[in-house]
Amino acid sequence: MNGPYQLLVFDWDGTLMDSEARIVACMEAAFADLGLPALGAEAVRNVIGLGLREAMDRLYPGGDEALQQRLVERYRHHYLVADTTPSALFPGAREVVERLAEAGYFLAVATGKGRGGLDRVLQETGLGPCFHVTRCADETRSKPHPQMLLEIMRITGVDPRDTLMIGDSEYDMEMAVNAGAASLAVSYGVHSCDRLRRHAPLHCLDSIGELPSWLEGAGVKHSTGPSERTEDRRHG
Repeated sequence: MNGPYQLLVFDWDGTLMDSEARIVACMEAAFADLGLPALGAEAVRNVIGLGLREAMDRLYPGGDEALQQRLVERYRHHYLVADTTPSALFPGAREVVERLAEAGYFLAVATGKGRGGLDRVLQETGLGPCFHVTRCADETRSKPHPQMLLEIMRITGVDPRDTLMIGDSEYDMEMAVNAGAASLAVSYGVHSCDRLRRHAPLHCLDSIGELPSWLEGAGVKHSTGPSERTEDRRHG
């Protein structure tokens, strides 16, 4: 370890929330709405973590702008309005986030979700107040472009060397590399540890509940805390 981490940036889907089944179901429903051929769950799993438009472009390359827009609209309809597939936080996720917030870390979310979807789950879980900054793919560049992470670091005033990105997809790992930050992978999400290790994460956790002890074992010191930062940096 090169130094203490002050800023911990979490991916959401597949890292804190077990939402894979819901995302796959909503994607497949959107394809069916538009009479498009089913691609299978594995194809959808492969694009989880990207922004919606980028994901649709990979699933149906060469589609025109109108098709991409219709796919995005139908997916959002099923995810935000019509879908009943349950999603829940992974075991231990709530306790980990609350514990790290209490310890004084800056916490953030960098996600391929849209703003509407993220705000909904932050409200449903009650975890919104724990995060100082959140960034979504529909308000900045999608992973693996570094802009999302760079904006979070700029808002919190934390340098890349003091930032740790935690995620389950290679898009998370690539974004961290592109932003000059460290990364930590989790093994229980959409991409395997072998795939994640191609981008040199510091470790691959088997449970989010392992994170606090991993941080302590790595000799990471707690930050001085958000109370010493300006309030206008809080963008929960």
